Amino acid sequence: MSNDQPTPGQPPDDDPLRKQPPPDGPPPPGGPPPGGGPAPGSGEPYGGSQPPPPGSPYGGADPPPPGDPYGGSPPPPPGDPYGRNDPLRGMPPLASVGKRILARIVDWIIVAVPLALISIPFNVYTHWSNESNSWNDTVNGMNGGGQWVFRIIALIAYVGYDTVMTQRGGRTIGKKLFKIRVAMLNDGRVPDSRASFLRAVVLWVPALVCCACLWPLLILLLLLLDRPYRQGLHDKAARTVVVSAPQ
Repeated sequence: MSNDQPTPGQPPDDDPLRKQPPPDGPPPPGGPPPGGGPAPGSGEPYGGSQPPPPGSPYGGADPPPPGDPYGGSPPPPPGDPYGRNDPLRGMPPLASVGKRILARIVDWIIVAVPLALISIPFNVYTHWSNESNSWNDTVNGMNGGGQWVFRIIALIAYVGYDTVMTQRGGRTIGKKLFKIRVAMLNDGRVPDSRASFLRAVVLWVPALVCCACLWPLLILLLLLLDRPYRQGLHDKAARTVVVSAPQ
């Protein structure tokens, strides 16, 4: 029995980290290489990977479909004129301008009736019937303190009503009646408190403070002319749209 020991500093023959020779020796001429790979010369002259499939001469991705020569995004389908990046894609259709006007009139009446009762101590309707023919003339004809107190009450009432109702479900009472709602343009969700408040401020404050006739007319004109989202100034400020809401 031999007592030879491996030379110190050299790994033993069964060291798993050592590179091992092929188990069956060198392959015969023309035979398959070790590891079971295909032999050179049988359709693969360089012994590499499988040849690319027919129709893909460079072995890359599949060619673009017919009608899309550059492999980009497909064109928008019929009925989707703004393409797949349109923010309204997947949302209900936009509400008509007529429904929006009627809904706004309903909301104005809902807030105006309680204000009429609150205004009794300020003699608003007495000034209106005796001294003036318009809302601004009536408020301006009141004493200075009463004028500003009533304006502040009216601002809080209209802005607060619109803000609270919009952030709760995107719909005021008038919008519920005509089955429309406010939605964020980018994703269709119900506006949060910030967007609802900004929308209400832009809608009501100019009309109640200085431009009772001009401001609503300007918003209406923009609703009729704006494309493609029918946004008024308040919608553009809050980045909202008004869409149909059947339920």
